Amino acid sequence: MGILRNIFGPSKNEIWEKLATELKGVYTPSTFFEAGRVEVSVNSWTITLDTFTVSTGKSSTTYTRMRAPYLNKDGFRFKVKPHGFFSGIGKALGMQDVTVNQPGFDDRFVIQGSEEYKLVQLFANAEIRQLIDLQPNISFEVKSDDGWFTDKYPDGVDELYFVTVGILKDLDRLKLLFDLFAETLNHLCAIDSAYDEYPGVSAK
Repeated sequence: MGILRNIFGPSKNEIWEKLATELKGVYTPSTFFEAGRVEVSVNSWTITLDTFTVSTGKSSTTYTRMRAPYLNKDGFRFKVKPHGFFSGIGKALGMQDVTVNQPGFDDRFVIQGSEEYKLVQLFANAEIRQLIDLQPNISFEVKSDDGWFTDKYPDGVDELYFVTVGILKDLDRLKLLFDLFAETLNHLCAIDSAYDEYPGVSAK
């Protein structure tokens, strides 16, 4: 084990357990049936970090994701990805590419949303922009519970969602992701697009 640790560095379990301790969250180790997870409470919400694997038959790909169900007050949704990433799905769901009057940010990211003025309000928050900019290859969005992309949540509950390829073991990056979720949820409340209330569920 010591030799492997010297070659590959600390394991995911070690990093995620340390992450949970530092953020005063709960770490659940992996089992044969379920991936391990970290759950952190922020105000009324629970932010969940875990992994999932998609198999294509001959190969499989593991992803790291972060999710936080919340009560969506007005149906506002958004999607942020670096320029060059495929963005057609968002357009198919009624979201259009928008500039948010933040030149450097607009230049680096494809920003889509259901309401342009809400996007401008959301990304006027300099901390949110900075936290997004610190994440390489970010895919960050609000997923609606339409039966296709998420497990069924109660009516009015949507999901703040991040995903990336591979297993994240960078402790600093993971802490910044939790910061991004916390700041975004709080700012969604500030622009009257979320309720600071327990949504009745945590990520499934």
